[in-house]
Amino acid sequence: MPLTSVVADALGVVTISFVAALGLTGLLCIFYSTYFRDRIHYQSQPQLRYFSGPSLVRIIFILFAIWWGLGEILRLEFLRRDGRVLHTLDSNWQETVCKCYIVSNLGFSEPCLFVTLVFLLRASLQKTELGPLSQKWNFRTMIYILLCILPLFALQMTVVLVGPKYMDLHKNSYFFKITTGYPNDVVRCFYPLLGSIFLGLFATMLTLYLFWLGRQILILVINKGLRKRVYTLIFSVSSFYPLRVLLLGLSVLFKPGDVVFEVVAFLAFLSLLCCAGVGICILVYFPIADSLALKNLQDMEATRSIIEEHNDTLSLIANCVPHDDYMENSGENSSTKQGSASFHTMGRDGFVELSLFSTSQHWN
Repeated sequence: MPLTSVVADALGVVTISFVAALGLTGLLCIFYSTYFRDRIHYQSQPQLRYFSGPSLVRIIFILFAIWWGLGEILRLEFLRRDGRVLHTLDSNWQETVCKCYIVSNLGFSEPCLFVTLVFLLRASLQKTELGPLSQKWNFRTMIYILLCILPLFALQMTVVLVGPKYMDLHKNSYFFKITTGYPNDVVRCFYPLLGSIFLGLFATMLTLYLFWLGRQILILVINKGLRKRVYTLIFSVSSFYPLRVLLLGLSVLFKPGDVVFEVVAFLAFLSLLCCAGVGICILVYFPIADSLALKNLQDMEATRSIIEEHNDTLSLIANCVPHDDYMENSGENSSTKQGSASFHTMGRDGFVELSLFSTSQHWN
């Protein structure tokens, strides 16, 4: 069935809205992570530095997700219609955009996104001096991420560069097909089957390693909440990412511009969007929120210890002052020590409340 303008516009608007929501959430998490890291270093709390150690890799993870989302927007036919942003480009430039999309998303941002996810999970199994607490861990990890995705990036580049030459001899080959031209100077992006196969091999190896890594983490985790998070992350990646690759492979059975093709491409987009959203929540937001809650708990414990010390001191003073002398001094200086007398008559609960208020201000 040919794609109508209403369906194309609807899918385009929904895709842009989801990408905007992902980008906004990612930027808020970046701000949240930066705030947490600065707060830990400013207040000199080395016991929480482990949670802020991989902050740079977390930010890179979010940036990869935003990069991928922008690439999905550039792929849309919604932007190539009359009066839209990419309609001013000629057919050659529109084909170049589709080729850049294949290399950028299928060859770079998607692999980097999931390899970064694996390294963030793997960081919890490393030793303290070698893991996130090491100053060189973030930079070393970024180099490892680029090295891991380099073979897939080279293969996708081969598909894009060799594909047009190969297409001259095999017009109906779906292995290297990247674009499809239509009237009104609109070029629609196609998913080459060979590129989807390469991505599928990568997803298979990544899923198998993720299962092994998740099993190692679950052996060490005793908290039920953390166990549920690990299960959720592994389930989302091991199910939605292979589903995306499968949908991209099935898309070659339909013509770009048909409703079925656009629906399949949109479902593939949603699959990876779910993976990215779950990864940002579990690997970026929840660890920072838990760390801040732990800090607040430590503040409460410190406040309680201060209160107990003050109460012990007051009890010692009260036991040392004779009752007759205290009553005489209170009667003679009632005008100047009214606050102190009322303080004593309020008793223990009144002091606890006032001390908690003042100490909380000091710690915050």
